[in-house]
Amino acid sequence: MKNDINLQDMNEKELTELGKRVSKALADYDTRQKAKARAAAEALAKEHGYSLSDLLDAPATKGSKGAPKYAHPENPSQTWTGRGRKPKWVEAHLSSGGELTELAIAS
Repeated sequence: MKNDINLQDMNEKELTELGKRVSKALADYDTRQKAKARAAAEALAKEHGYSLSDLLDAPATKGSKGAPKYAHPENPSQTWTGRGRKPKWVEAHLSSGGELTELAIAS
């Protein structure tokens, strides 16, 4: 350690100020580390014939939600694919004794 600081001898104001300085130093350190990492990533991308923005701006492939298989009986705009959690309207239908097949969209 460069400077030995005796925290026991410091008052609240001095400790608060020291805490602020430490927080700023940590943020500055993080900024420098990110800049180094970015430079390294840019150099590696360049080795492969790309710019970093070419690689980062590439469109991400997104999975399909799938076609809806079930529709709300009174409001057909509310649909469900049959994947994931059941919507409340499906839960309500099932809890009132209805069958899931009754909500199926005719194909």
